Amino acid sequence: MTMIALIDYGAGNLTSVKKALAAIGAEVFTPRRPEDIAPAQGVIVPGVGHFGATNSLDQRWMDAILERIGEGRPLLGICLGMQWLFEGSDEAPDCRGLGVLGGRCYRLGAAGTVKVPHVGWNSLTFQPGASIVDGITPGAQVYFTHSYVVPITSDTVAMSNHGEAFAAVVQHGQVAGVQFHPEKSGDVGLRVLRNFVALT
Repeated sequence: MTMIALIDYGAGNLTSVKKALAAIGAEVFTPRRPEDIAPAQGVIVPGVGHFGATNSLDQRWMDAILERIGEGRPLLGICLGMQWLFEGSDEAPDCRGLGVLGGRCYRLGAAGTVKVPHVGWNSLTFQPGASIVDGITPGAQVYFTHSYVVPITSDTVAMSNHGEAFAAVVQHGQVAGVQFHPEKSGDVGLRVLRNFVALT
């Protein structure tokens, strides 16, 4: 059974994520200290809310997670956790992200054309090929709740649209992120989690 470290920094609904991972046969533990993630075969950073909450993931946590990545173990960021994979966010300019993916997060609908937060079901647009979306049909519906988005870059493997196109899924090697909540997205979300576990 795959052992996944689910990082608790006080900004995520860990219970739902744990249940979803249990449903696909993964064993989950919540490390109390950065060094506790050493035995994990994969790491998930969930999260909802303000980017400033990621300040709890200090340099010791960053170093431990980067060490796991360096060993080839996969990392998945969910919603706020995905945004944390980048260099930072306009939501909390003084708060540094992990920086494994390039760019800064910005507010969705800054032009005032749509209401934020973007909450509810929306479709994914992508070209099949990236492992994290393997087996998912373009146009599949997933559940979002967010106000900020990550930049669209060469690491973007799926997009959605809420007044403007935004990155919904990113992947660079063993590092992946989803802006939506797979634990609330039914079979599609479970497939994303299975794909992540398959990377371990």
